[in-house]
Amino acid sequence: MTSTTLTRQNGTSSTQARNTLGWWLSDVWEMTLRNVRHVLRSPDLVMFSLVQPVMFILLFTYVFGGAIDVGGDRYIQFLLPGILVQMALYGSAAGTTIGVAAEMREGLMDRFRSMPMSRSSVLIGRTLSEIFRNIGVAAVTVGIGVLVGFRFRNGLLPVLAGLLLLLLFGYAVSWFATYLGLSVRNAEAAQAVGGVWIFPFTLISSAFVPTGSMPGWLQAYAAHSPMTAAVNALRALLGGGPATSYVLQTVAWSVGLIAVFAPLAVRKYGSR
Repeated sequence: MTSTTLTRQNGTSSTQARNTLGWWLSDVWEMTLRNVRHVLRSPDLVMFSLVQPVMFILLFTYVFGGAIDVGGDRYIQFLLPGILVQMALYGSAAGTTIGVAAEMREGLMDRFRSMPMSRSSVLIGRTLSEIFRNIGVAAVTVGIGVLVGFRFRNGLLPVLAGLLLLLLFGYAVSWFATYLGLSVRNAEAAQAVGGVWIFPFTLISSAFVPTGSMPGWLQAYAAHSPMTAAVNALRALLGGGPATSYVLQTVAWSVGLIAVFAPLAVRKYGSR
């Protein structure tokens, strides 16, 4: 075989690889836009997503804040990072689980599967769209927190790093939620499954109270929970304090969740 033939074959393979990657990226982008448009066209869903963090901040700050000792600082300084992580989880976990289960039940996922598109792009587009929703929810949450009295004490770059870490953690949890949504039979079951784990997962952590106030046997879990790592990392980045260990733990948890549940979800989607 001549060198010219090899060059032509290599060039053809390279073009096909670029085209395949381009088609896959196009599929991912279209599916992401489709899910974002779906959220924007559901005003009740948007309203609930934006009202929920406001309600949590006001209730915890003015109802429970005076009774919780956080070491002399204002309770809102302790609370806001926990609310941010909680809202990212509610959007990424509960919303994704129910949405995926509903679309499977309605046959929409089967329609996507019959189209000439990558199966992974359907799920990646779904999870990426949750990032955009989390950005909007985080903006509202931070705005209300500042009005109530929260103050950033660590400069602009740590704040941006904290918000990026929040989006990464929410994105990782959305893959776990996608797998759950594909594993249940309908949206009602998905809602029940989502509530069963996310409620204790958020409460048994440092999101709302210091873990030192919990019984010793419960502290062992709370201190090593990925929720606690994410909240403490965000608390340190936004309000000041040592952040490196918590940031590394959160990144490790996030990468681990994606590495485990992204392939499982894609395989589950293909087998349903």
